[in-house]
Amino acid sequence: MEIRAKEGSSLRYYSQFYNLPHILLQHSNPGQMASIFKKDDYVRIPGYTDAIDGSNFDPIRIEEPIINPKIRYDFSALKKDIEILLKAYPFMEKRIIGKSVLKKPIIELRIGHGPKKIHWNGSFHGNEWITTCAIMKFLNEYLAALTTGRTLNKVNPLQIYESTTLSIVPMVNPDGVDLVLNGPPPEQFELLHELNSKSGDFTGWKANIRGVDLNKQFPAKWKEQKQKGVSAPSPRDYGGREPLCEPESSSMARLAEDSRFDLLLAFHTQGKEFYWGYEGMEPPESELIAEAFAKASGYQSVKDIDSFAGFKDWYIKKFRKPGFTIELGKGINPLPLSQFEEIYRDVFGIFLTSLIVL
Repeated sequence: MEIRAKEGSSLRYYSQFYNLPHILLQHSNPGQMASIFKKDDYVRIPGYTDAIDGSNFDPIRIEEPIINPKIRYDFSALKKDIEILLKAYPFMEKRIIGKSVLKKPIIELRIGHGPKKIHWNGSFHGNEWITTCAIMKFLNEYLAALTTGRTLNKVNPLQIYESTTLSIVPMVNPDGVDLVLNGPPPEQFELLHELNSKSGDFTGWKANIRGVDLNKQFPAKWKEQKQKGVSAPSPRDYGGREPLCEPESSSMARLAEDSRFDLLLAFHTQGKEFYWGYEGMEPPESELIAEAFAKASGYQSVKDIDSFAGFKDWYIKKFRKPGFTIELGKGINPLPLSQFEEIYRDVFGIFLTSLIVL
């Protein structure tokens, strides 16, 4: 909510008046350098909305979720929900870290300004779009808890905000997600139809729009993965002509290199398990974090698997920091929305634990 500021007022005044943490008002109004508002200045108040009832002019605190990601969640739905959250919670930051093959923005969201840097991502694979749904639902809960003062399973969210910078790329592969949910763009129908074994059913498509599996694109035993994998563009498992040749994967690598995250979680489906090792290069704390994730979710902890060239693999190899691939739910991809509540119940503990475990 944006209101006209009272002349001579300050952010401290609005913090007390609306019962909001001062730091959230500071980060919602980054351009307000002066301590005192002047005439005709405006101030953004997070977690409040203007009254809908024309007879009531008092602002209303947002108490309930304002987005519903339990839908067929394509890129258009994601963009709409991000704008809704940004308007209600302007202390969240949005930036574009790159563009997909079809020039859709790859969006990163950041919450908090603390020294610990945590990263989550979803929808590396087109048919795993339900991972984005889960991430966005937790994000809404976290933002609302910050402004209402509610705890998250007895954890103070403001302590997380002040100690942690959370980076989220909710949809790494927007072209692939849209292909799975909406079908191919008319101008690419013929090529994609051919790559898809001349089938019009794209629901099983994992790759980006060029038929490159983005989670087999990273320089961590990429050659070995390529030798045993698919040798040409395909709905899944083709690692590309060389590492990081796709705009989506190169954008994610650049983000990690620039940000140097302390902990990385890549959300996939399916299996109700998670992977955390790579060639013995993972740090000792990875095992302790894995134990905490298993306890919080009931998911099986698996150190090593016979699969390479993934984002998590490269991240561990390059930075020697804890990295995890979390496989949500169980069944055949794409997992149905009927599983969403169970998926979210299980992964909630991993989301929250990742923010407090370091």
